[in-house]
Amino acid sequence: MRVAKVSKGDRIGVAVQTGAGIKVVFGEAGPADLDALISSGAGLAKAAEAASGGEIVSEDDLTFFPPLVKAPKIICLGLNYKDHAAEGGFQVPEFPTIFARFSSSLIGHGAPIIKPPFSDQLDYEGELVAVIGKGGKNIAKDAALDHVAAYSVFNDGSVRDYQMKTPQWTAGKNFDDTGAFGPWLVTPDELPAGAKGLKIETRLNGQIVQSASTSDMVFDVVDTISLLSTFLTLEAGDVLVMGTPSGIGLARKPPLFMKDGDVCEVEIEKVGLLVNPIKEA
Repeated sequence: MRVAKVSKGDRIGVAVQTGAGIKVVFGEAGPADLDALISSGAGLAKAAEAASGGEIVSEDDLTFFPPLVKAPKIICLGLNYKDHAAEGGFQVPEFPTIFARFSSSLIGHGAPIIKPPFSDQLDYEGELVAVIGKGGKNIAKDAALDHVAAYSVFNDGSVRDYQMKTPQWTAGKNFDDTGAFGPWLVTPDELPAGAKGLKIETRLNGQIVQSASTSDMVFDVVDTISLLSTFLTLEAGDVLVMGTPSGIGLARKPPLFMKDGDVCEVEIEKVGLLVNPIKEA
């Protein structure tokens, strides 16, 4: 099941990919608030059920929103691929390196990632997302995947000079309009367990700049859910952004940063393709 929050003109609705194409239910007739569905524990089945009776719409006619914008927590993992840790000169972490993103930074598929005019160090980071559908504390590894409602795609746009101003990375990771998310929420039944073994690739202006497998993560989805839940309570609706592979622009010689007019694509096998142009503020 693949569900997205979309609009067509001034109508907002929920889209579901079906064998007959993309079906959308607009307005009050459909559950457009995916955040509420996830946080209530209802999952995506209700949205899919409603949208299955909707109208068929061409994807080209739709504007995609970030699937979720009211997450209780957006938790991002840093240095979660060995090669990425190495290219930055870091040791592979023995415990997940985490930082927070805030909903104010999120944009959807097709929306421009905004480059601030006072920095030329806007970097790409293609990442897998796991969405928590059932909360918990001290979650055992063998139960961790029962807590996942969906997977998606993320581009953790990072303003590197601001990121490096302090030991904590929050500033550089939370510029407005830099966290691209979507377009689809994909239910776990469509993917391998834990979304393992999927190709993840980032392309800048058609050039492959990152390419890896989700099996290369240091802490996979199971590990992450179990470890995070030892010190915080996970809640339905939490978004886990699972880290990026090697190939970031900062580590290249010379560095390769995103600039006005560029197009960045993040594609994860069986999960989806997230495309965003770059625009200077």
